[in-house]
Amino acid sequence: MDSSSVAPMTIDNGHDQDHTAASQNSTNSTPRRGGRIKPSKGGWNAALFIIFVEVADRFAFYGLTGNLIMYLTNVLQQPTVAAAKNVNMWVGVSSLFPLLGALVADSFLGRFKTILLSSVIYFMGMVLLCFSVSAIPMEYRKAVFFVSLYLLSAGEGGHKPCVQTFAADQFDEDTPEEKEAKSSFFNWWYLGIVAGAVAAILVVIYIQDNVSWTVGFGMLAGVIGAALVLFLLGTKWYRRQVPVGSPFTVVAQVLVAAARKWRVKNTGNNFLGIYHGDDGVLLGSLVEGQPTGARNLTLLNKFRVLDKATFIDNHDATNDTRNPWRLCSVRQVEEVKLVVRLIPIWLTCLMFNVVQAQLHTFFTKQGSTMVRSIGPHFKLPPASVQGLVGVTILFTVMVYDRVFVPMARRLTGRPSGITTLQRIGFGLLLSILNMVVSAIVEAKRIDVAAKHGLLDSPKAILPMKIWWLFPQYMICGLSDTFAVVGLQELFYAEMPESMRSVGAAAHISILGVGSFMSSWIISLVQMISSTSGHQRWLGDNLNRSHLDYFYWVLAALSALNLCVYIWVSKRFVYKENEARETTTKVKDFGSNYKNGEV
Repeated sequence: MDSSSVAPMTIDNGHDQDHTAASQNSTNSTPRRGGRIKPSKGGWNAALFIIFVEVADRFAFYGLTGNLIMYLTNVLQQPTVAAAKNVNMWVGVSSLFPLLGALVADSFLGRFKTILLSSVIYFMGMVLLCFSVSAIPMEYRKAVFFVSLYLLSAGEGGHKPCVQTFAADQFDEDTPEEKEAKSSFFNWWYLGIVAGAVAAILVVIYIQDNVSWTVGFGMLAGVIGAALVLFLLGTKWYRRQVPVGSPFTVVAQVLVAAARKWRVKNTGNNFLGIYHGDDGVLLGSLVEGQPTGARNLTLLNKFRVLDKATFIDNHDATNDTRNPWRLCSVRQVEEVKLVVRLIPIWLTCLMFNVVQAQLHTFFTKQGSTMVRSIGPHFKLPPASVQGLVGVTILFTVMVYDRVFVPMARRLTGRPSGITTLQRIGFGLLLSILNMVVSAIVEAKRIDVAAKHGLLDSPKAILPMKIWWLFPQYMICGLSDTFAVVGLQELFYAEMPESMRSVGAAAHISILGVGSFMSSWIISLVQMISSTSGHQRWLGDNLNRSHLDYFYWVLAALSALNLCVYIWVSKRFVYKENEARETTTKVKDFGSNYKNGEV
């Protein structure tokens, strides 16, 4: 048997059992293969509780993030560039902690307990944040403030990778009605969290700027406390999953096993067969049938070098126990392949979040120099303009879900209208347009400052309405609707079922690494522009800086990145497409096997 005969099969995990009878006697959902659940509860009734919890979390997160640069520059007196780097660093850490949270959820606690624990930590961080701006003495205030920030990051780490996945798990993929509801769920999920973000930006930020930071942060702490209570109220409706073990260990074992057998060939004397699972059944014996109740896993024709991890050699055959760092099952290898094929998509979406990182930093500082009066008595806080992003998303998601998808569905025959990668790609294209528009508007702002002799007055309000910034905020919202929602759906649908918490953490980590990259690009631009003998492009005095040049650099980098993304996405094969292709081949394989031709 050669390696080509392995590829077109569907594999079932033979050592897992169907727990149908047990599920009928259990008040909770019963786990099946790989931590999957047999439907008994869940649906929209359970998902709504979890959505409201995430709405509260986004309310708190954006109520803090949206105006953080103003607190750092106006209250803690940090320079603009240093404050921007601190914001990016905190957002980056908050977006990388979910990788650890996903590990804890999948290996030890499960998603429900991880969400509960992280919500408690998040609430404690918010309470400490309130004390840091009020009761803490001034000499310790800065240190306590940053401690509370990173305590919030730890809470985010357990919350972000689990909440969306836990909510999506409430819909059963084996039921056509619930599968269609799940496709719509991702749009309405994002709609809900954007509503929470908009409410925070419009209400909390105004209170922070015009009442007090203590009251503003106190509101955030109160909302998180209420969300924790609400989450507990929905306990009896949730479908739960048991921890299935660390997915990172599985990935490491497959990579190590494949590396240790890179010289083993499936036609050599040292090759004794393919290892299927812990029962020791070889691959060929599965042609006759599949155990009842298990979910098949389609083999991929890519990354065939990893198949060597399943090769049984003389060393494996002479040992009584299997060494998981030398021999892995077919299922383990195929699950790792599903993860590996998403890495290029992950890399090509980093630049998108470099662009989005400007929303909480330089966009807000631009707005602070412009006329923000609405009527004779109301002045709009500069950070509140971010609410326009949320409003744009709210409108766009509804139009996308109710108008665009049904129209596209009739043309393409796809339940989602267009492919997930097409949706992400259009979001990347819009991010380029965002930087182009931002650069043009910033050049206009600098020109206004020069005409009125205000280049050396960094705190002066220019005679230019803040409405000029509205297009870049709206394009930012449009690109979020396509790219972010698309990434959420892609990393949920294309990851192995046992690794979906990791999938959620992976798409969130794009935001984190993108924020770090934004800080690195800022430092690089500062270094290059300062050595050229001219004014630095980025500085405390935006009127003398060249923020527009910085935006043009981001536009150029984003354009190059889009070209790479298109090249990568054209070579990407969706899991369902691979399944359809191999389903037609497996029948021929089974016939050949029975006839002794394999």
